[in-house]
Amino acid sequence: MANQFQLFKHRRFNAMFFTQFLGAFNDNIFKQALILVLTYTAASQLGMEVSILNNLAAMLFILPYFLFSALAGQIADKFEKSKLTQFIKLLELVIMAIAAVGFVFEWYALLFVALFLMGTHSTFFGPIKYAYLPQAMKEDELVGANGLFQMGTSLAILLGMIIAGVLTQLSQSLYWISVTVLIVAVLGYLAARYIPTMPAMQPNLKINWNIITTSLSTIRYLYSLPFLFFVILGNSWFWFYGATFLTQTPEFSKVILQGDESVVIFLLTLFSVGVSIGSLLCKSLTKNQVSLRLLPFGIAGLSIFAIDLYFSLSNLNIDVNNSALLGIRDLFGLNGSWRVFADLFFLGFSGGLYIVPLYASMQAYAPRSHRARIVGANNIFNAIFMVTSAIFAIVILNALGLTLPQLFLVTGLLNIAFGAFLYVKLNKHIKDAVIQTNDVVSS
Repeated sequence: MANQFQLFKHRRFNAMFFTQFLGAFNDNIFKQALILVLTYTAASQLGMEVSILNNLAAMLFILPYFLFSALAGQIADKFEKSKLTQFIKLLELVIMAIAAVGFVFEWYALLFVALFLMGTHSTFFGPIKYAYLPQAMKEDELVGANGLFQMGTSLAILLGMIIAGVLTQLSQSLYWISVTVLIVAVLGYLAARYIPTMPAMQPNLKINWNIITTSLSTIRYLYSLPFLFFVILGNSWFWFYGATFLTQTPEFSKVILQGDESVVIFLLTLFSVGVSIGSLLCKSLTKNQVSLRLLPFGIAGLSIFAIDLYFSLSNLNIDVNNSALLGIRDLFGLNGSWRVFADLFFLGFSGGLYIVPLYASMQAYAPRSHRARIVGANNIFNAIFMVTSAIFAIVILNALGLTLPQLFLVTGLLNIAFGAFLYVKLNKHIKDAVIQTNDVVSS
């Protein structure tokens, strides 16, 4: 397909795209609103450190991926995907109603419950959407469709965070947040009703409801496919890396840049727009082929700009004469701030070049009968890496007493070692993956 945006003409793409977009949008309105409330209000009320509350929130959202991903993969392989998606979107409505009650009455414990449930909702939707794409798209549409999905996810994250930031500035902000997440949940359900029927890949599959044994079984199966195993390790490293940076952004904005909530949104905007542009360029740069040729550039960029972010932040000298936090316009006039902004943008751009080839490879080389379960295994590893990211940040910042810039430096250096290891392993096993795929197709 010459232009990937032509996919929006087809209901087989646009219905799932907007269902996914609205789901990610709602996730991030809720999560970001909660993080801003924790950072600027609840931390002082509860007498707890901001970094601990924010990392606890991140871990709580990710925990369901670790617990339920293998089960979610089985369900997505067994049942027809459009009806399954509609059911999951109805559950989102219930979860957002719980969140609304938590916001209105400022019951932080209930908000953490809703956060865990929203993570559970995303866990069960993930295998559906990524197993849906290779089933609904033609072979020459897969890279373009993944680029659009990654762009959509990044923009949904960005817009969700912007809307959350705007809503938290309004009078009666907690009521506005509650109404908004409920409306978006309704729109997500309506979008899901337009997803065309997509036959189950393994309707006779007997589901193992034991989340421990089914998770272990899924991981063992993945390990028998070395190329996919290392692809998924690469995917998971991206989420470790992104979570390490994004989770710290509110504190980074407030403590280092002395910025208000608008600065948090601006920094996240730079990162998200960078990811979107990098993702969209993958189709052209790979000539619409499922290929890992862009991976070294993504790995290099993730390290270079993380390390440079350390130096650019270390050279900043922000002197706030009064207690008022700075806005975006104030930061633009500070010497060295543009280098910080450029680093965040190109970190996102490098992330787009890194992640789209890996997701396309996972879908292209996964056995059709086990595709959703492969995505489930991917989500398990994503969860492990993201929870590890939160623990890693807590250890670096709280136990070892390093600064946020030093955390970014350490992460960038680790990426060099991991990226080199990953690229060597993927090149070693790619030929076997191609042979296995060809054997399946010919049979």
